[in-house]
Amino acid sequence: MFQIGPYNIDSKVILAPMAGVTDQPFRTLCNQFGAGLVTSEMVTSDTKLWSSRKSSFRLAADTNIEPRSVQIAGGDAQMMAHAAIMNVQRGAQIIDINMGCPAKKVCRKAAGSALLKDEPLVRSILEAVVNAVDVPVTLKIRTGWDKQNINAITIAKMAEDIGIKALAVHGRTRACAFKGEVEYQTIADIAKVIDIPLFANGDITSPEKAREVLEFTQADAVMLGRAAQGRPWIFREVDHYLTYGEHLAAVELSEIKQTMTEHLHALHLFYGDYLGVRIARKHVGWYLQSVEEGKKFRSGFNKLETQDQQLAAIEHFFANAQLITTAA
Repeated sequence: MFQIGPYNIDSKVILAPMAGVTDQPFRTLCNQFGAGLVTSEMVTSDTKLWSSRKSSFRLAADTNIEPRSVQIAGGDAQMMAHAAIMNVQRGAQIIDINMGCPAKKVCRKAAGSALLKDEPLVRSILEAVVNAVDVPVTLKIRTGWDKQNINAITIAKMAEDIGIKALAVHGRTRACAFKGEVEYQTIADIAKVIDIPLFANGDITSPEKAREVLEFTQADAVMLGRAAQGRPWIFREVDHYLTYGEHLAAVELSEIKQTMTEHLHALHLFYGDYLGVRIARKHVGWYLQSVEEGKKFRSGFNKLETQDQQLAAIEHFFANAQLITTAA
């Protein structure tokens, strides 16, 4: 479908990196459901902090997924370059630079989308990272800092000139965060002026919306983020629709149950009993957010303290759901 350096990406549907969400278990799951590219959670460029428990989990390499893409964030060019080098030494095959995160705690440190206010700093960071490693470097941005300062086209052309190998654009400004309508026109304008792969991101929640956005923007792929939370099979659904123009059958309860169970096993194995149980709670909440009786179940599920209790609760929930479905 498109190429990032030496890597062929065979799907037009890819996973957006999301802090607190796209950990190794979730990336693996999305990859299995057809995401053409998955990228790690945002990792700080301050390597002195990598010994923390949070960073150790985020730095865990994807042993069964290629290309291995790791996202880094920071506002100092040399620290970003050093972080890129260290991640490549740890197995990263693509380095992704975050200039799209709107979180206040990230922007306060002049990182993420805050960098879009300072184009010379953007240039110095991109040049430092591209020159520091011999793997492809990609970039994620927003359309600008606010609606009065839309500079994504300038940043996009600069990035391609410097040697960035692919660009993801979220169709909102930093000031918009995740609110309001996504503005895809800027992404379409960028597509006209760059030749590197371009990914359209922002509120793409269905196969139809994915096709509409691709046709409008002429981007090479759509990048899905929040729409994949609790719905990792969306990659399979969108990819099939884009390829064949038809919908797959709705995912069955049995597959939802199997996916949730395998996901929980992976979380418990990756994080250990204590943290795994707690992180599993939010994922189960996402899986069941649109399921009847899901809210009531989640309230009880969030009080469970062990892996066995969680797995037994899911078994019981779906046994009852199957009975209700059969009776209907």
